Amino acid sequence: MDAIVRLKTLTEQMSLEQDGDASTSAFDPRSTSINAPYLDKTENCPDAVFVHPAILPNGQKIKLLKTLLTSTCERDCYYCPFRAGRDMRRATFQPEEFARLFLTLAAKGVAAGVFLSSGMAGGGVRSQDKLLDTADILRHKLNFHGYIHLKVLPGAEKAQVERAMLLADRVSVNLEAPNDTRLAKLAPHKQFVQELLQPLKWMEEIRRSKPGYVAWKGHWPSSVTQFVAGGAGETDLELLTITGYLYRHLGLKRAYFSPFNPIPDTPLEGQPPTPVIRGHRLYQASFLIQDYGFEVEELPFETDGRLPVHTDPKLAWARKNLAESPVEVNQAERQQLMRVPGIGPKGVEAILRARRQGKIRDLSVLKKMGVLAEKAAPFLLLDGQRAVYQPALF
Repeated sequence: MDAIVRLKTLTEQMSLEQDGDASTSAFDPRSTSINAPYLDKTENCPDAVFVHPAILPNGQKIKLLKTLLTSTCERDCYYCPFRAGRDMRRATFQPEEFARLFLTLAAKGVAAGVFLSSGMAGGGVRSQDKLLDTADILRHKLNFHGYIHLKVLPGAEKAQVERAMLLADRVSVNLEAPNDTRLAKLAPHKQFVQELLQPLKWMEEIRRSKPGYVAWKGHWPSSVTQFVAGGAGETDLELLTITGYLYRHLGLKRAYFSPFNPIPDTPLEGQPPTPVIRGHRLYQASFLIQDYGFEVEELPFETDGRLPVHTDPKLAWARKNLAESPVEVNQAERQQLMRVPGIGPKGVEAILRARRQGKIRDLSVLKKMGVLAEKAAPFLLLDGQRAVYQPALF
């Protein structure tokens, strides 16, 4: 099989994997993926290759090639298109072959970075070694200085995790489910703690115990994980409880929530897809935990452990807690201001700076600071007075 045809075969299902900071503001309810792939053709690449727009942690936008080294897999995860025994076209690259092909595509502008994962063939250690060898060839033999995201596979050893952190800009382990009970409904032969959670613990241990200057760019890479939202009947409370733990204790940079979508010829093919809006609400709640100081217990869960679908969680929390006890914008502490809908981290800093010059008495002043003033108004006092605003009709 031609190399580009093989690459297309390996990349066309990789929209399941997320990378870059997912943008809630860019959410489109008609889409089935936050980072939707597009086809890239070059003069010397007549067959289209799937690449993905991504926003890196530093804000840079790049074209990211997400691919597998092989789609051959010995695991039989119930939701996965690459599961063992499924009738599908398979393809494989050897490390040096893929590294040289990617560098050729990068030189032609097809992609600026690579997200590299793999099916499991011959065990986790052997499969992980092939990923590591590919990254090592790119870095040290072909002098590639661009973005590399490496997947850590189930069964990888601690030394392999450290080697991945020495080579990559980002490393990840897919937890897939929030606990071992739920994981058994998605991937019955994976071990939640030993195979999936343990590598994330090792990553944080390495970051804490060893100097970052030995890593590829002088600091240790960020770590992320991904969940298959809705695939195992789990609640939002379950997903966000483990997410909060990962943020607080294991230094996780971001959790991704991929709404379950049934794949033909898999055990879960008859299960309904998860609405994309659920993934969107999970992202919003995840940001509240990591960036806005919320505890999981404070989030506005319904009695069944789900987030409200028709209202973003920050607004739902504010309606319950701030509607009758508005925040005085001239006196509130940073964390109080962060909890007001329409006010983000930059808006909070602008308010704190402005307060040193005098009192804020008008919504127009907040608008100039980048605050979504009409959204924030129902929950604010301006020098002791309720803000004057036009209530939304819908």
